[in-house]
Amino acid sequence: EFCYFFFRKRKDFQLIPILVGSLDSSKLEKYGQLLAPYLCDSKNLFVISSDFCHWGRRFSYTPHNPTDGEIWEYIEKLDRKGMDLIEKMSLADFHTYLRSTDNTICGRYPISVLLATIEQSKKVVPSSQLPKFSMQFVKYAQSSHVKKSNDSSVSYASAVLTVVG
Repeated sequence: EFCYFFFRKRKDFQLIPILVGSLDSSKLEKYGQLLAPYLCDSKNLFVISSDFCHWGRRFSYTPHNPTDGEIWEYIEKLDRKGMDLIEKMSLADFHTYLRSTDNTICGRYPISVLLATIEQSKKVVPSSQLPKFSMQFVKYAQSSHVKKSNDSSVSYASAVLTVVG
């Protein structure tokens, strides 16, 4: 809705929502191949939405390593590991992270589609038209700083994918 509101007066703007559910690796590759030319076209804007860690009993996710400090600090460390891998734009490493941590990132599949699209762009877009991408997280927050095991929290992170050069 934000994009629609922001661009509502422009006649040359068209919003195309893509809802993404659970995808296996072959479907991720196909989405990546399909979307790569659009990602590489500077006329297009991609918006991918996701929360990060949902921590607490109500989410059935309560890991904590006391050596990482308070629970909220553990959550942030967990999230930042995932964010670092997303910034590296490595789909395989992001999936390894998800399997090893079980982090409850609800938008894991839309994020994976973006990472697959970046990877597939190198295969389907002619090198003369292939931009160089840079991914950077610009904001991170938690709904609350969890201090006790009966607390809960949802993490939020914002990243920007830009064309370099």
